[in-house]
Amino acid sequence: MSASYSAGNIQVLKGLEAVRKRPGMYIGSTGPRGLHHLVYEVVDNSIDEAMAGFCDTITVALEKDDIVRVEDNGRGIPVDMHPTEHVSALELVLTRLHAGGKFDKGSYKVSGGLHGVGVSCVNALSVWLEATVDRDGKRYAQKYAIGVPKSKVEEIGTSDRHGTTIRWKADSSIFTETTTYDFDVLKTRLRELAFLNSGITIIFRDERLETPKEEILKFEGGIVQYVKEMNSHKQSKFYLPAEPIYITGEKDDVITELAFQYNSGFDESINTYVNDINTRDGGTHLEGFKSALTFVLNKALDANEKLKKRLDKDEKLTGDDVRAGIVTVLSMKVPEPEFEGQTKEKLGNTEVRTIVDALVKDKLTIFFEQNPAVLEKVLEKAIAEASARIAARKAKDASRKKTLSDGFGLPEKLADCSLKDPEQCEVYIVEGDSAGGSAKKGRDPKTQAILPLWGKMLNVEKVRPEKVMNNDKLEPVIASLGAGFGKDFNIDKLRYHKIIIMADADVDGSHIRTLLLTFFFRYMPQLIENGYVYLAMPPLFRVQLGKKEPVYCYSDAERDSALEALGEQRDKADVQRYKGLGEMDGKQLWETTMDPAHRKMRVVTIPDAMAADKIFTVCMGEEVEPRRQFIEENSSYANLDI
Repeated sequence: MSASYSAGNIQVLKGLEAVRKRPGMYIGSTGPRGLHHLVYEVVDNSIDEAMAGFCDTITVALEKDDIVRVEDNGRGIPVDMHPTEHVSALELVLTRLHAGGKFDKGSYKVSGGLHGVGVSCVNALSVWLEATVDRDGKRYAQKYAIGVPKSKVEEIGTSDRHGTTIRWKADSSIFTETTTYDFDVLKTRLRELAFLNSGITIIFRDERLETPKEEILKFEGGIVQYVKEMNSHKQSKFYLPAEPIYITGEKDDVITELAFQYNSGFDESINTYVNDINTRDGGTHLEGFKSALTFVLNKALDANEKLKKRLDKDEKLTGDDVRAGIVTVLSMKVPEPEFEGQTKEKLGNTEVRTIVDALVKDKLTIFFEQNPAVLEKVLEKAIAEASARIAARKAKDASRKKTLSDGFGLPEKLADCSLKDPEQCEVYIVEGDSAGGSAKKGRDPKTQAILPLWGKMLNVEKVRPEKVMNNDKLEPVIASLGAGFGKDFNIDKLRYHKIIIMADADVDGSHIRTLLLTFFFRYMPQLIENGYVYLAMPPLFRVQLGKKEPVYCYSDAERDSALEALGEQRDKADVQRYKGLGEMDGKQLWETTMDPAHRKMRVVTIPDAMAADKIFTVCMGEEVEPRRQFIEENSSYANLDI
């Protein structure tokens, strides 16, 4: 080998160089998610002050030119000289990884900023940052550029307040995709924090607008109010009990706060937090809650002979049975949390599982003893779910036998493609046999499969899984994709990596698109998460002058532009308005909607799964217009060679 490798090749990254070299290790990504994570890191410091009892108001402001300002009325970061490091404590916090008050339990009993890398990371990844501290009747300030102090901490005046203000501008050479903050994304997280800390007020301002917008986030009801609000979007026929069950307790300095309530639906929605951090991947606290709930309800069922007879002798309630239709918020305060990774999305402390399990068993048993009518209704709901699960299992076994007897089990109407590599294959789900016929004639049979659907499909929002499995409109979709559905969905078995919904550009087409998207969202969410679902965009108009090549237009504006381009001959042009896909022959459908070199499509995304969940639930009523609006807002235009 010609390249030498010696001690001189070993790099030592000093100070905050490591953060700039590998930002993804510290904030997750350098895309929009990482950009917004900067705000969360700074706000978390203020929230820690609030949890310690020293702060009750936090202001987050989005200024013009992509600048963010976070103010709090806490104690203010200390500015005096550190006894061993011989620099100001403020400078130490802002320029050193793993430096902060979170390691000293005398300063913070619990903290979200566990690793002490938060605000120093923000400093490292910003073009500039300004820190202002008000404490002990004085105001102090220090400025930084790319994490490097531009001056020492200076006393700049007197002050009658106390607290810390951090103001910064993210570095566009790190965040190359965007440095523009999304108001709604930040608001979602700040609302979460306001619910989890009922004693604080978070003022969120968008000062980028000509008339600044301000939201005051303060929720005296805490997580109980949070559960009620989440449930209010479910359009439920009932809430059980009428007020959410609330459980709280403290053991070994670990504080547990739990609120939950059932609705008439079938989906479970469980949100867990540790020191205000959303543990999206759950962990030991979630395991403790789940095991306790299942144990308590099975024990109660064993003591109720009347209800017990509704289940087969050997059947027990499963976790899925007892959590059907539940909306839960579980918030933990843990002095020494063990998270998996800096993103802190899964809790690992084994002792927390035991603490939560014991607390919920004890308090929930007492609650049900005092509220027997509520217990009976909860058991009836769980038994109904268990009966549906057993029926679905039997239907699945029957379906599996049918599939084995039918060979590959692919639906009759599917015109499959010849290639078998999912990455190269795509399936068009087409509205109606007429459009399906044109699509079959116009397609590339190597890579493009066609599945025609007929009639309105099932609204899965309000039915049980076994009805979905046996529905004659959805069964062909499930069979064609080949990856199962619901809890048995396996994306590795997916037969196509592009699933393209091709429906007419009218009210009926909009309805079909939304029903299909609802099905995918509820039973195959990984399809949308992985960017496999697309909406085809067939043209609305065909403009042709004599024997010249026709111009296809996808909006009224494009049609007007095409006619404008014809000048004085515009009145001689033939303008055809396509009322449906069936009006196009195979050649036209290929040229306009299916040819990868020229077609326009929208990829469907879910920027915020919880928000999408609310929107789907709200919008699956009788009105089509809100559904159409959802599709437009949650898809982005793409002129793709795909």
